[in-house]
Amino acid sequence: MKPLRAAKTRRLLRHQVAAAASLLFLGLSANASHAQGGPAKAKFGDWEMRCEKPAGATAEQCALIQSVVADDKSNINLVVIVLKTSDGKSRLLRVIAPLGVLLPSGLGLKIDQTDVGRAGFVKCLPTGCVAEVMMDDKLIDQLKSGKTATFIIHQVPEEGIGLPLTLQGFKDGFAKLP
Repeated sequence: MKPLRAAKTRRLLRHQVAAAASLLFLGLSANASHAQGGPAKAKFGDWEMRCEKPAGATAEQCALIQSVVADDKSNINLVVIVLKTSDGKSRLLRVIAPLGVLLPSGLGLKIDQTDVGRAGFVKCLPTGCVAEVMMDDKLIDQLKSGKTATFIIHQVPEEGIGLPLTLQGFKDGFAKLP
């Protein structure tokens, strides 16, 4: 694929994935997939804050979102979503991986060169497979102070695909999450 065409394909894919991510960050069901995600409310480095008011809710819910596409495989992409629950008691890290990932291998995470661990996939929807973890203070601090988070997925057991995501702006964006 020519470089210009590949760049256009990656940009289009990022926009499609970001729209799907807006639905998932609010926890909407697959039946609500016709809804549109809200526009970016703010930008913090490479992270966007998107906010929507869920049906029946009295307040908006916001999330930090960043998507990444593998340099060598334009069909491999991730959307990373960070949000605080509406009761303000929990912080979630939700990652949407493409269909076709090897589910038993889960999703790996390294921050800079430190192996943080693995999370299992909780469900697959038409837009991708979702892994979700409750973030503790240690993980939040690692994300705030790190430079790069590398998420690792598997399409075959013997080969992981690492997708690096910049953490530039995460600290400021997380502080602004309502």
